Amino acid sequence: MNLVRGELMLESKMKWVLHNVVNTPAIDLPFSNVIKRMLAKRGIQTTEDANQFLHASLEDLHDPFLFSDMNIAVDRIRKAIEHHEQILIFGDYDADGVTSTAVLVRTLRRLGANVHYYIPNRFTEGYGPNENAFMEAHEAGIDLIITVDTGIAAPNEAKLAKQLGIDLIITDHHEEQDEMPEALAIIHPRLSEMYPFDHLAGVGVAFKLAHALLGQLPKELLALAAIGTVADLVPLIDENRVIVKKGLEELQHTSDGGLKALKTIGKIEEVTEDSIGFIIGPRLNAVGRLQDASLAVDLLLEDDELIAEDMAQEIDALNKERQKIVSNCVEEALEEIENHYLNDKVIVLAKEGWNPGVLGIVASRIVNQYHRPTIVLGIDPEKNEAKGSARSIPAYDIFKNGMEVRHLFLQFGGHAQAAGMTVAVDQIDELRKALNERAEEILDESDFQPVLNIEDEIDWEEVDLNLPRQLSYLAPFGMGNEKPYFQLNGLTLLEARKIGAKKNHIKISALKDSKKIDMVGFQIGDVADCLSPGSLIDVVGEIEINEWNGQQKLQLKIKDIRCLESQVFDYRGKKLELINLPKDAVIITFKGQSNLLDFDVIDYNKHKANLSNLLHDTTKIVLIDLPSSLTELEDVLSVQHYESIYVCFHNHDEQFFTSSLTRNHFKTLYTTLLQHKVIQENQKQQLARAKGWNMKQLEFMLQVFFELNFVTMENGDIRLQSNVRQQPLTNSKTYLDQMQKIEVERTLYYSTADELKEWIMSHMKPQLKEGEVVHGL
Repeated sequence: MNLVRGELMLESKMKWVLHNVVNTPAIDLPFSNVIKRMLAKRGIQTTEDANQFLHASLEDLHDPFLFSDMNIAVDRIRKAIEHHEQILIFGDYDADGVTSTAVLVRTLRRLGANVHYYIPNRFTEGYGPNENAFMEAHEAGIDLIITVDTGIAAPNEAKLAKQLGIDLIITDHHEEQDEMPEALAIIHPRLSEMYPFDHLAGVGVAFKLAHALLGQLPKELLALAAIGTVADLVPLIDENRVIVKKGLEELQHTSDGGLKALKTIGKIEEVTEDSIGFIIGPRLNAVGRLQDASLAVDLLLEDDELIAEDMAQEIDALNKERQKIVSNCVEEALEEIENHYLNDKVIVLAKEGWNPGVLGIVASRIVNQYHRPTIVLGIDPEKNEAKGSARSIPAYDIFKNGMEVRHLFLQFGGHAQAAGMTVAVDQIDELRKALNERAEEILDESDFQPVLNIEDEIDWEEVDLNLPRQLSYLAPFGMGNEKPYFQLNGLTLLEARKIGAKKNHIKISALKDSKKIDMVGFQIGDVADCLSPGSLIDVVGEIEINEWNGQQKLQLKIKDIRCLESQVFDYRGKKLELINLPKDAVIITFKGQSNLLDFDVIDYNKHKANLSNLLHDTTKIVLIDLPSSLTELEDVLSVQHYESIYVCFHNHDEQFFTSSLTRNHFKTLYTTLLQHKVIQENQKQQLARAKGWNMKQLEFMLQVFFELNFVTMENGDIRLQSNVRQQPLTNSKTYLDQMQKIEVERTLYYSTADELKEWIMSHMKPQLKEGEVVHGL
């Protein structure tokens, strides 16, 4: 059997994948080389292209009339406005859908149209156009239906609209199906050969139609377009980048009552893409997850600030309810996994009472925790069906693998990383079995480690306060323009301490080429227990400015951290109960201590012949008492290359007093004995004071002389022997034992932390390098 070794001493939580550009492009702009390499990685090599990217302009947006059916759509809508026809905007219940709806409703109202909107109910109607809704529209006198963020997969509904005499204009960005709907016009990026950008969100397509209808670019609608674009996770490149960058500027200064209320309720002062991704988007999505999504559209259309505030509070309450529902579902799901499915490669969960509207979020949380493809289903006992969502990992295409077992679903659709489905209850176990059998064939353990894409490996010499400011020119960050995480290698750890009320965050300071680097990590406070000062660490994180009391300093916000070397934790002299020791550590005792509960304890003196077997698979050891000799500790260290060594020595039997005794001290005592022949018991104190010794030192030297037959001891009196034969002090067992204890104390107890670490590392079994093979195990 061959064993390959090369594990890290503190392993990173993620798989680091570096995508750096080696050569810095010749871009003639006053930006850091780090920024220039980032531009090159994004396909930008020239000064002209860099200028255009860094200073995105509305002029970079494409002509909306490049869409093949745009003229047809605009003419029909203008005709409807002119003849006072009833227009219905048919949207969707997510953030992209409701912002798309608001964009077109606002546009058509501005043009004087008689316009209404309709959002299908997630629970009773599901996604997309449906025949009942179209029938109701016909009965209400609707002449023209315009879909937004939906419709491309509705051929049957399109046929019904035609039969009812309703003209249908489809604006969408989703995947087209085998059968295309028969519509008066289809505005879809991928279906227009002349249109140069394929990745608009639904709201981006609606915004292009608004632009074409108005005859000028509607800047006031950019904020809505930015919200839908960020929330729908489309690539933030090309037009999407411009829409979001300029839309964020509009959102910062918006006068729209609904948007102002959302900013207020979310306590947003400085608007960024994160404001949308973590505050605005989730609130808009929460409405459709729990009820009819019309409230979200109404808020986005409301200009009265007082009314908008009430709506925003209602939406915020729904979001809190959604968070509570998600939290309860996640808690129940985790319990199910821990009890039944911990070893599954694809996690499939189903339970009555789980709200299908939030199960996509639940699946995402599970993927984040276990990094396994996950399907979460809510069971409807009346229908005997389970409906839910799936989320996946990069190595596993959930849509492709789901289609391999399509016969086990009642309904199934989605893409590589997310899907929605309905399953008959009696097919759930079979589905779980089939997906796991398939996953066994195509996935290995490395696929279950999350990937951290790293922008660049940098030298701290390249970084100054200008870099975070320059990074903002590359924003907004998102899909296709990922937030940059930078890697710093070989930092010497100065301090790692837990911070925060719950001590769940970490503050780190380290050195690189004599430059101090301050770092902070959130929700990774436990890492502090795995790091010892002096260790070399590698860190990946975001470079930012930390401002405190008017002072600005560079700071790295940690995303992940690792240590490539064994670590020695110096807890000498500290109370053992105050030290946070890992539960998988093995205690080593040289003095027979065995009162440590909850730990494996190895007594050196009892088990020294079997140390190799006992410690072969051990990665962490705790040294709780000093050995009698350095050789004893060397025996323990030579067995294994340990990941962590916790040194917890207490020196209750201190011998270091003799460190000041030299051969001259023994010579002085011998000379004194020659002069006086006898030292009486009551004279010892006087002799010690006269020579500057303490009684412990004097007694020690006299015991050495006794063992060497230099003196006799009778009733406490010391008498020099006649005809003494010279011999070395090392012939005395007391002397040897004491010198050995002194050496142990000097090396292991009174040494500096660096000296201690150096000694331990020099005597520990060497670590095998990555890829090195050990034979014969």
